[in-house]
Amino acid sequence: MADAPPIYLTTKELAELLRIGERKVYDLANNGQVPCVRVIGKLLFPRSDVEAWIESSRSGPLPPTPLPAIMAGSHDPLLEWALRESGSGLAAFMDGSLDGLERLGRRDCIGCGAHIHEPGEQWNTGTVGRTLAGKPIVVVEFARRSRGLIVATGNPSGIVDIASTKGRRFARRQQSAASQQWFEELAGGAGLDMSMMSGPEAPLRTEADVALAVLDGKADAAFGLEAMARQFRLGFVPVAQERYDLVVWRQGYFTRAFQKLLRFLASPAFAAHANEMGGYDLTHAGTVHYNPDGF
Repeated sequence: MADAPPIYLTTKELAELLRIGERKVYDLANNGQVPCVRVIGKLLFPRSDVEAWIESSRSGPLPPTPLPAIMAGSHDPLLEWALRESGSGLAAFMDGSLDGLERLGRRDCIGCGAHIHEPGEQWNTGTVGRTLAGKPIVVVEFARRSRGLIVATGNPSGIVDIASTKGRRFARRQQSAASQQWFEELAGGAGLDMSMMSGPEAPLRTEADVALAVLDGKADAAFGLEAMARQFRLGFVPVAQERYDLVVWRQGYFTRAFQKLLRFLASPAFAAHANEMGGYDLTHAGTVHYNPDGF
């Protein structure tokens, strides 16, 4: 094992580090320009203080700090599976599209999943352009997903569309979830008052949670994914197809971890699992929808 570097540098060692003569080191010390201590007539330079002193003289932009190996944003069961199965080493912290974009802006994650419905049946890019303007961000399509109303097996409540959820117990998501915001938009268009809708008081934080609320009889309906309805053998009333994208820092896009995930997303194993889950369309997967400055 290599010896630990000395805590203190000698005059000669500091001169070699700074590539200057020893005479200049003495001048810096005598003028109080470099951190030093005097012990029995000898000059010593605390290594940590010297390193901080050198760093304080930096000019120009700082190099980017490494991004945490985390995918945040909207919960998606297929992505969650792929993160594990790919061996990418990326962790998941999925608490809604809007929460993910906030974390991305703070550089608290390498990327996030998002499915934010925008005017003109567009997805994500307008919001990304506004909230992360000028940032080196890339938006890559993950999949199209079938979203609609998850209902009990056999649909005993006779729910056929958004309007027919009136008077029914509804499982809602947190406000940072794009699906909750989209449902409120659709409910308003159908003449429903969200404040009058009953159901579980606490917001449910994942796609699996809302499906389980229906399965457990705590709600009559939820605005969820076909894949989750199929997994729990529940009824499903399709409403629309949405686009789920991966919003990624360009710095993060080229990391080994994210590239490993991308390779897995292009594999036959991934396609087979998506088909088995149902409700996913991978036709346009990998399409770059937003990359303002190019790679």
